[in-house]
Amino acid sequence: MRPEILNPLFAETESLKGIGPALAKPLKKLNLTRIRDLLFYLPSGQLTRIKTDHATAKDVGASVILTLTAREYRSSTGRGPFRVIATDGQNGVIHLLWFGNNSSWARKLMPLGETRIVTGKLDIYQDQLQIVHPTEILPLSEGNSIPIKETLYPLSDGLTHRRLSHLIQQGMERAPDLPEWIEPTLLQKNQWPSWRQAIERLHKNPDDRDAKMRISYDELFANQLALKLIRAANRKKRGFPLKGNGHLRDALALPFKPTGAQSRAMLEIEGDMQQSSPMLRLLQGDVGSGKTLVALNSLLIAVEAGYQAAFLAPTEILARQHFETLSQQLAGLPVNIALLTGRDKGKLRESILMGLADGSIHILVGTHAIFQEKVSYKNLGLAVIDEQHRFGVAQRMMLAEKAEHTPHLLVMTATPIPRSLMLTAHGEMDVSRLDEMPPGRQPIETRVIAVQRIADVIASLGRHIAQGGQAYWVCPLVGESENDLDFSSEIASAEQRYTLLQQYFGDKVGLVHGRMKGPEKDKVMTAFSKGEIAVLVATTVIEVGVNVPNATLMIIDHAERFGLAQLHQLRGRVGRGSDRSVCLLLRGSELSHVARERLALIRGCHDGFRLAEEDLRLRGSGEILGTRQSGENGFQLASPEDISALLPIANDDARLLVDRDGGLSAERGQAARNALYLFERDAAVSFLRSG
Repeated sequence: MRPEILNPLFAETESLKGIGPALAKPLKKLNLTRIRDLLFYLPSGQLTRIKTDHATAKDVGASVILTLTAREYRSSTGRGPFRVIATDGQNGVIHLLWFGNNSSWARKLMPLGETRIVTGKLDIYQDQLQIVHPTEILPLSEGNSIPIKETLYPLSDGLTHRRLSHLIQQGMERAPDLPEWIEPTLLQKNQWPSWRQAIERLHKNPDDRDAKMRISYDELFANQLALKLIRAANRKKRGFPLKGNGHLRDALALPFKPTGAQSRAMLEIEGDMQQSSPMLRLLQGDVGSGKTLVALNSLLIAVEAGYQAAFLAPTEILARQHFETLSQQLAGLPVNIALLTGRDKGKLRESILMGLADGSIHILVGTHAIFQEKVSYKNLGLAVIDEQHRFGVAQRMMLAEKAEHTPHLLVMTATPIPRSLMLTAHGEMDVSRLDEMPPGRQPIETRVIAVQRIADVIASLGRHIAQGGQAYWVCPLVGESENDLDFSSEIASAEQRYTLLQQYFGDKVGLVHGRMKGPEKDKVMTAFSKGEIAVLVATTVIEVGVNVPNATLMIIDHAERFGLAQLHQLRGRVGRGSDRSVCLLLRGSELSHVARERLALIRGCHDGFRLAEEDLRLRGSGEILGTRQSGENGFQLASPEDISALLPIANDDARLLVDRDGGLSAERGQAARNALYLFERDAAVSFLRSG
């Protein structure tokens, strides 16, 4: 139960003064539904204004007196921003732009022929001065109220920086002073402010380094403490040793010998499963390193010991593929394997549920559907979770509750994680690492080509198809509408490329993306797997799990828009057969220095672990390892730089609290409990309670 002192922070933002339905909508769009969310919505920068009646390119932040002369200028395609053209006191022209479909708010503020004071960040685009999403538009009479300095936030339609600042200030007034959870010596050494002071200071000055380090530390500390508590509780849980006799594993007809890394991981897992405390292990392996074989070995240990096993995949496509692969490998063995997804209904579903309840189904493969309340096992001994980054601690706990005693747990990821970040997501786990490739896995030739040469690429694709080959064509966007926020974008969407390629190859081209319904996606993927479709145009929905050995050509459109780890994952969809495979990276015309370095690295390196480290170095405070694309970043406040600097300290402090300072029961532990709830790591508290 959440500590009472935190209740004001978890009150709805609509309880603040001045928030009605109209303002609640843009706040909800930004996920600012509670006062806590507002306080942790840190500014993106600060604007220092220059008040003037004539703007120049040097006036980065300005409040300019403008007369509005024309509006709603759009491109010939009907797309692009809502635009107002205005002149300053010396007939200089400035374009005011709003992106998105709703221009009514801007129209109301911008009557033609009227003079207004317009405040915002001046930019130059194609030699034209412009202000994108002005922060304030006021009549001349109200001009004196404009502050010289203003904190800037990411906004949505209907919100201004000033309005958001007022709401955050109201939230700060409700924020309680909380007991200190940081170890006193550490706090004194760094001279950090309290958590409340840190938040207040950051909203006034985003460059306040001490305040930023304090609040980043708090978030990391809460995360590490949660993982330490889960690990400690897991060790105390009553599990059961699983010792197989090897008769099923010995009967596997493998066409190859396991690598040294696979054999080492199998022994580590076997040793863990023989203990009475439940295994909690991460299997980390690069694309194609053979994690599935290690998982199969673990599943068979459970079945040999007389228990059931569950294999959880993040998507239906991947679950079906695992089911087919495991079914082929288990053919002829006395092992009953079943598949359960959210789409399975009626008699088939009832039959599977009965088989799980009476123990006649030994291995269940499925999606999150295997979490559901009605799914019960006779004696679940092992759970294997593939693509761990798609599942959080809370979901792992749900699966653990499916057994009378806590089952052994093996989680796998094909997204290599930098060592500096390993503790943030997997601090409660032991780690096995597959760092060598099975024999016969061929390196993938990687080339970088300018997108302007797309005609040559299509011609090459035609020759590839004529020779019986198959190919992927991956795009960063699903549809044209996703370009609305980028008026200069020339990025092709999957739908556009699909239309283009159909003109050349007709019904040999298929399309799959995340907005399609499950059956529709499966139909296209099945056709591609069977060779009925030669070219699969897709978004990153095919990033993990798709296995078509005959597909030996991967084309990634505007590859500079992807992170290194994601490019590596996509490239790993080819090179799965005995034939030579090629990955073509189509690059845009304007590349940043980081984008150039990223493409050079992916072209010359096939080591996913090294690429993960380089991705972290290059991206800095941006997206890490494609985690934003895959839905898990986990940290709202701490940047990668903060993580590198503060994580070892936060990890040691959390360990001291658990091992030396009495955990959550002592005085500092009670304060730390507040931190767990404040930073939403309270699943650890629930875990302790349920254990």
